[in-house]
Amino acid sequence: MEWARETAMTTTRGTAVGSEWKTAVERRRETAADTTRKASTEAGKTDATAPPEALDDPAFFDRLAERALRDEPPTPEEAEAVLRAPDEALLSLLDAAYRVRRHFYGKRVRLNMIINAKSGLCPEDCAYCAQSAVSTAKIAKYPLVDAETLIAGAERAKALGAGTYCIVASGRGPTPAELARLADAVREIKRRTGLTVCTSLGILTEEKAKLLKAAGVDRVNHNLNTAEGHYPTIATTHTYADRVATVERVKAAGLSPCSGFIIGMGESIREIVDMAFAARALDVDSIPLNFLHPVPGTPLGDRPFVEPRFALKVVALFRFVNPTKEIRVAGGREETFRSLQPLLLFAANSIFIGDYLTTPGQKPEADRAMIEDLGFELDHPPEP
Repeated sequence: MEWARETAMTTTRGTAVGSEWKTAVERRRETAADTTRKASTEAGKTDATAPPEALDDPAFFDRLAERALRDEPPTPEEAEAVLRAPDEALLSLLDAAYRVRRHFYGKRVRLNMIINAKSGLCPEDCAYCAQSAVSTAKIAKYPLVDAETLIAGAERAKALGAGTYCIVASGRGPTPAELARLADAVREIKRRTGLTVCTSLGILTEEKAKLLKAAGVDRVNHNLNTAEGHYPTIATTHTYADRVATVERVKAAGLSPCSGFIIGMGESIREIVDMAFAARALDVDSIPLNFLHPVPGTPLGDRPFVEPRFALKVVALFRFVNPTKEIRVAGGREETFRSLQPLLLFAANSIFIGDYLTTPGQKPEADRAMIEDLGFELDHPPEP
């Protein structure tokens, strides 16, 4: 019944105020387009605006690495210099980032696998999301799947070498009935597989976070998605502060916090720096870096993919700012990095395998071959 009411609310809302939604989406699209033009101009000023040491001193990245080994982040100005570094410096940058990654994580790669446990039917208006109330994208829509489906997904994740199983459900937040079903499934998943279980269920109250902890959930994902100043152009049905509050409740419940971002939504260079430092300030354990996969039918559906060399600089920056944390390259990886995918693992230590929520991913066999060819090794979970 909870699902039926949520579906009815979403449908009624979209019908009754469709014109208002359309106007709001158009305003946000125009704002995002203006911001994108500014960001593109700014990102193109590499040689003109980067501090001289980032361009002329080959030891600049090495100094950042030395400090990161002591968990000392770069200054915001140095962080900007990383993003504005010329492409000719990319290998030097990745070499420095790898020193940090290797110190804290060796050659291990953590594989995560996701299940879209509830698709569409969401009342929120996130501009990037194919499942949102303002999206016209053609996607599957269904309520929360049964426990058997969730358990089968976990067993497949274990067979493919994943260490973390991520259960994701659309919506503003889980209903009591959904939480009860998830709790039953998580207990059985932990008993059978021993996988780290992560849930991503939207906004959580203190009580709901405690229920997840009691059920055996290890980690909760709730992305900040973008910089605080940029957030109103991405969503209006909730705030950046709402997302921060959920992450804080997750931590208070004794759950491992996971929170990351989507790069490529019209943010500026400085706002990407702000994101990296926001993750550090929140002290989250895992930082998923998504790169926008524009989906037709969403307000950001006409955005371009992020340029792959710039995306590598972003991953390296997050490693310098958050040296001890799991950095996972997530959605949009295959389309953004393309043939440069192997290079991202010199800064990141985690990726998703299999498909994402509404977009396809690379075949797991290809991911495992990439890891093996690099001489890296899988970070296997302990046996139950």
